[in-house]
Amino acid sequence: MNEKPRLLKILDILTLVLILVAAGLVFFYAPVEKVMGLVQKVFYFHVANAWVGMLGFTVAAVAGGLYLWKGEKKWDIAGLAAVEISFVFFLIAIVSGSIWARPAWNTWWTWDPRLTTAAIVELIYAAYLLLRQGVDDPDRRARFSAVYAIFGFISVPLTFISIRLMRTIHPVVVGSSDPSAQGGFSMIAPMKVAFFFSLFTFSVFFVDLLWHRIRLGRLQDKVEQLRWGNHRI
Repeated sequence: MNEKPRLLKILDILTLVLILVAAGLVFFYAPVEKVMGLVQKVFYFHVANAWVGMLGFTVAAVAGGLYLWKGEKKWDIAGLAAVEISFVFFLIAIVSGSIWARPAWNTWWTWDPRLTTAAIVELIYAAYLLLRQGVDDPDRRARFSAVYAIFGFISVPLTFISIRLMRTIHPVVVGSSDPSAQGGFSMIAPMKVAFFFSLFTFSVFFVDLLWHRIRLGRLQDKVEQLRWGNHRI
């Protein structure tokens, strides 16, 4: 693998600094919510993880479209990298949401529209990863994956708008919430600072991880090309 670019090294350091600052803002600057207490601080990481999940699935859909248009392997590598990273972050969002839901809803899980659609999204992209494992030919795998990423992305905005279209107990973070929502709260200025800084930090974190995963993907592609070249001889 080529030497790590200087810009990537700087991005690594910047990401680490931002994560430390974000953690400081969440635990020491943002006040403790008077009703839910300390568990409310899970909110900052829960939303940020969900944001990265949706961001990465969006990148995968765009990369899939670019692959079908240009047929360049780099877009397949980028799409896979985005899905792998976002799959993990979205799973963390679901788990952290359950931790937050326990004191707010008195249950770890409920088939609320937001939770149900989020679980469906995770299963859709788990199937994406399984699809790639089941196709040996690199070109066919890339085409199938690109089409799947584009159609699978339909589930992402559906999850986002589910709490705005359907009756739900899940609070809307930004904007007016359903009156029946449970566990919602109004953010004061310090909370907003910690919240939006966490979103920014996790966005930078995603870019950093994506760059690393793409570099690894390029190396894997070279190995696969050698394997297929030897197989055809």
